[in-house]
Amino acid sequence: MPQNITENLEFQELIQNHCKEQLNFFISKGIDFSIVANISNITFNPELPNSIKENLSKFSLFTLTGYTFQSAHIKEECLYFEAGFGKVVFIIREEFAEQFKSIFEPKLAGKIATDYVYQYLEAYTNGYPIPADRAKPWGTAHAVLCCKGKVNEPFAVINADDYYGRDAFHKAFDFLTTICNDATFALVGYELQKTLSENGSVSRGVCTADANNNLTEINERTKIYREEGEIVFEDDNGKTPLPGSSLVSMNYFCFSPAFIDMCENMFTEFLAAKGQELKSEFFIPYAANEFIQSGKGVLKVLPTSAQWFGVTYKEDAPGVQAAISQLVENKVYPSSLWK
Repeated sequence: MPQNITENLEFQELIQNHCKEQLNFFISKGIDFSIVANISNITFNPELPNSIKENLSKFSLFTLTGYTFQSAHIKEECLYFEAGFGKVVFIIREEFAEQFKSIFEPKLAGKIATDYVYQYLEAYTNGYPIPADRAKPWGTAHAVLCCKGKVNEPFAVINADDYYGRDAFHKAFDFLTTICNDATFALVGYELQKTLSENGSVSRGVCTADANNNLTEINERTKIYREEGEIVFEDDNGKTPLPGSSLVSMNYFCFSPAFIDMCENMFTEFLAAKGQELKSEFFIPYAANEFIQSGKGVLKVLPTSAQWFGVTYKEDAPGVQAAISQLVENKVYPSSLWK
């Protein structure tokens, strides 16, 4: 009886080599492609939550395009590629929404799902008399509250104009898909020495955590800088050294949707206490601290090795641009990130 050709080892090796050659061709020529793979032969790092993995077919289709395609490479007998967050929600002012969308939608279409939230002064004030001279938005926790109904899964919150580093996104994604629940939130903690400006002092929230990496307090230091080879902060009591390895918050938080409902209740209390102050703001750290102090849960500190970049002073911009260019040169990011 003739042998089934698919069971022939020589034929199997021929097909494997042919597939490898095809994939190398697509990658070298910059041609997007899709591949059907047996899930049992795929390793996910970090592991996918069971709620996602159980819904995958035994043979699932993976489409490599955009950044996922740019990250694709073959090493020995394996194809590697990266993926991560599948949706981004921009919280912006409605008056420049059309201009914003005209810039970013062509770059992001087909690469990641997008949605938009407008932070109105009137949102969730429930008839509270807003001072006539109030122009300043209500703050970052109010911005998160405005996402109610738009965000219904575990999510990360970042500043749109900061660079947080790949490792930070890995840590956040891992936490959100494996640990996060209504009683366990997190912030990403950066080494202080990796967040400073060479052009002046900075303000940072220095984190203290217990043996389980649960946040116990954040001490706001408003004037931190390097001086004679060490890092110091300055206050009314003079200058005090700070270890460069101290973990600080750079406003990278991870929450479940329950946090949005908590913010709604806390915002009502905030308005009653500070709503008539023209510059008062309802900040995420304030809401997170209330969550901890009320005994509703814990806030994990996720240490990251990432370098943070931001433009605190206009003189910082050339250095940040050079650092990003170096990351592209080192192939941490593709040169055609937006293409």
